Amino acid sequence: MPVFYDQLQRGINLPSVPKRIISVVPSQTELLYYLGLSDEIIGITKFCIYPAAKFKSTTKIGGTKQLNVNLIKQLNPDLIIANKEENDRSQIEELINYCPVWISNISNLDEAKDMIARVGQLVNREAEANELNLSITRQFNQLNLPQPNLRVAYLIWRKPYMVAGKHTFIDDMLKRCGFINVFHADRYPVTNNEQLVNANPDVVFLSSEPYPFKQKHIDEFKTLLPNAKIMLVDGEMFSWYGSRLLYAPPYFDSLLKS
Repeated sequence: MPVFYDQLQRGINLPSVPKRIISVVPSQTELLYYLGLSDEIIGITKFCIYPAAKFKSTTKIGGTKQLNVNLIKQLNPDLIIANKEENDRSQIEELINYCPVWISNISNLDEAKDMIARVGQLVNREAEANELNLSITRQFNQLNLPQPNLRVAYLIWRKPYMVAGKHTFIDDMLKRCGFINVFHADRYPVTNNEQLVNANPDVVFLSSEPYPFKQKHIDEFKTLLPNAKIMLVDGEMFSWYGSRLLYAPPYFDSLLKS
């Protein structure tokens, strides 16, 4: 029986190529559809919105951190694809006792490409996954970095303010754009007005997710940081680590030129 290792180095046994797959992570759901697994995907979360046509027609099994475990069991999957950060640990541990669960763990581009390659092997789409990784690599190699480096604060939440810190996928994307993250704490620290002023960023990115920053929020940051450039950015481009990475470098290029 083949053994496949996930990014937590857990071995899972699959007696055959999975035919009934549930994905509980939006960016990985999009990846599975990109790899041509439309018929195999039987359940997704309410946040797995791409591709739009499949979102409408596929069974929803709750949110990423509030899965409907009973419904998942009723669907009788032979594989669940999850993520260490995006899913609730206790729910995933319950599902592990029911069927094979492959878990990703991603904090940078290299780990994202590793995930794509491993998922390709897992679902018998190895050639497609390898070609995708080559395309992603080419796109990032062609990214034009700004000079000199600009210092950036990347906001993901409001009331309280939260930012993307070190050892996050967002931080790695910022580095690849040539930006310097002004926040050095790990993960997603809470911050306040005083700390934002003291950080003195050249640029403030207000992400579209998980908090949906809008144009109206730019004014409050302009008042707080009058010398900084305040911009709304597409959070999917900075934080989705599947096939959406194909679109990230062109988006970054357009952002850097604006």
